[in-house]
Amino acid sequence: MYSKLSFRRLQDDEHLQFLLKGSNLDKVKSNSWRKPRFFKLQDDCSTIWHESRKLRKVPSRQTFSIEDVQEVRLGRHSEGLQKYAKDVPEEQCFSIIFKGNRKNLDLIASSKEEASQWAEGLKKLIKFSNNMSNKQKLEHWIHSCIRKSDTNFDNKMNFKELKHFLQEKLFEKCDKSKSNMLEDSEIEEFYKLLTKREEIDVIFNKYAETEELMSTDDLLKFLQTEQHENVTVEKAHLLIEMYEPDDIAKSEKHMTKDGFLMYLQSEEGQIFNPAHSRVCQEMMHPLSHYFISSSHNTYLVQDQLKGASSTEAYIRALTRGCRCVELDCWDGPNGEPVIYHGYTLTSKILFKDVITTVKEYAFKSSPYPVILSLENHCTLEQQKVMARHLREILGDMLQTTPVSGKDSADLPSPEMLKGKILIKGKKLSKLEHNQGSNITHDVETVSEEDEAAEIEDESVKSQVRKNSKNTKLKLAYELSEVVIYCRSVHFPGFDNAKKNQTSFDISSFVESKALKLVQDSANDFITHNMRQLSRIYPAGKRTDSSNYNPVDLWIAGCQIVALNFQTPCLQMDLYQGMFKQNGHCGYILKPKFLRESTSQFNPMCVTSGEWLQPKKLHVMIISGQQLPKVNQDKINSIVDPLVKVEIFGVPRDVQKAETHHLNNNGFNPMWNKTYVFDISVPQLAFIRFLVEDYDGSSFNDFVAQYTLPVTSIQNGHKAGNKPWAGRQPTAEYFIYILKNN
Repeated sequence: MYSKLSFRRLQDDEHLQFLLKGSNLDKVKSNSWRKPRFFKLQDDCSTIWHESRKLRKVPSRQTFSIEDVQEVRLGRHSEGLQKYAKDVPEEQCFSIIFKGNRKNLDLIASSKEEASQWAEGLKKLIKFSNNMSNKQKLEHWIHSCIRKSDTNFDNKMNFKELKHFLQEKLFEKCDKSKSNMLEDSEIEEFYKLLTKREEIDVIFNKYAETEELMSTDDLLKFLQTEQHENVTVEKAHLLIEMYEPDDIAKSEKHMTKDGFLMYLQSEEGQIFNPAHSRVCQEMMHPLSHYFISSSHNTYLVQDQLKGASSTEAYIRALTRGCRCVELDCWDGPNGEPVIYHGYTLTSKILFKDVITTVKEYAFKSSPYPVILSLENHCTLEQQKVMARHLREILGDMLQTTPVSGKDSADLPSPEMLKGKILIKGKKLSKLEHNQGSNITHDVETVSEEDEAAEIEDESVKSQVRKNSKNTKLKLAYELSEVVIYCRSVHFPGFDNAKKNQTSFDISSFVESKALKLVQDSANDFITHNMRQLSRIYPAGKRTDSSNYNPVDLWIAGCQIVALNFQTPCLQMDLYQGMFKQNGHCGYILKPKFLRESTSQFNPMCVTSGEWLQPKKLHVMIISGQQLPKVNQDKINSIVDPLVKVEIFGVPRDVQKAETHHLNNNGFNPMWNKTYVFDISVPQLAFIRFLVEDYDGSSFNDFVAQYTLPVTSIQNGHKAGNKPWAGRQPTAEYFIYILKNN
């Protein structure tokens, strides 16, 4: 049986015992698809098994790991259950929400008590999994390997099950009982051999007073010499206490090789500075002084022409720290506005459902303000409905008056707007307010961000022309009144904006126009962005929901650089890397030279100034372990890994390098390659580590990536452990990296 060492504290828990026994639950997919399935927690206490019946096939084994679960929602709190389980008491419903883009699992229990048992039990397992010690994580990793290889489901590994990734001699060395099975201590021995790292032994032995132990003084010397840390004896003792698994060594203030490896795999041993995983920047500057995590066409989960719209997309964006989401609003049936991509076949969702979702999830991952960017195509009456829903559903969360005591000439700070929701949209002038809500505007001025008009599909363009010709829209006084700090205005040019616009005015730019401004008038754009917010959005021709490079706009101080969050790609990797810092709160303070009006910084032509801080970035790609094979078309194929190192930033700093590929070695690849990158503006630079599976006849397959700001790099021997940011949440691997200035 699989070990429960990692879950010993939970063994007597009533919820866990219930899950271990399992029960029948109704799985819901649509109005016509609701079927009973048996669900059960496996004995490893980290995997859920459920039966799966496919047409003309016998029941098959299906599992998912607790590590892959983002959250559990009790009640009808998913779009699927709200649509397809209206006939069931809400207390019998619950949803399992997975990380990444995997679909939710919507379930119905036979009773309120059963649903509660499942929801509470899963929540405890998730919490325990997230809080496991490094020793517990390693124990779990052993049994995870067994589970993945256990093709006959007998909770044991035989040689046949291991032959694809284990050499015969290694198996025989571990199989001391000669039973052709690995059990108990044999599995522990197998793990030690499997994870043996010669390159780590070299580092350890360089500082250890003996071959097996590193004293406190040895550890101090390593931390000061290799990790460039100014640490004390107390800090060394704390590391030993936290990461050393051997009780005897720990009591003697020594560290074994196992403890050293655990330290390297810990948060403190990561290349990303753990201090940046908390809010560590000043949050009292005006909003215009921050880069703001922003989503484009947030409602879409697929492409821009036929993809589905979903409130779940808003949940995923907000829980990932997104602070500006987009709502494309159109007249809907029964007087209720809807959200979808106009003139296309994307599905529609109710405006009020989106606002309800925003209220519930806006501040679960960050307390700082959320901006709702309205693309308004609605008639006067439905605009009034929108305004009513905003006020009634959001209540006190909605910022409807200026911040008390704040100078009206400047935007307030994220700190001053904590827990508040701002509306970005059109606003009537004082004269127009006095005349009421019968003011008429051209559709282009009311909805200046209509990307549908730019889509190259001829049927869409024809529909846009047909519907926009001679069309006028009225702007409702009620909707205008909820716009306070983000008044959408046409961009009149830098000089005109400086003379006639206020800091509360925000202009939107399609990516091509914004990039041209960066190319031709970078310093003017930077100065404009010190005072006012700018929103950049993808070109309408990106019907596949692809993205542009956000770094090209950040270097000009653009704050709201909106991307399609639903598309995993290089651009989203850079995005996640940027907003990984400052506690993942969605607001990143711009460098000083992008905030001070006297700055002469021009990213297109970097000259001397405070921004010019030349650095030599030394990066050594040492090794990897347990890299997954991602091309499943070739069953017996093994990954041929290579690592690319890419630098992004001002044009002068953009560069890349890559290792050679290693044939058929995802087990313990070793490169030992060193690269030196000259970086002129490190405050705007990002580094991306990309692992690929080499293919000589076509494009390489993506394996994993890790992206972070250069300013968030820790010196020394560092690891990029799983899960690497996005794109590969369940791979069991890490790459060791050495970096020194």
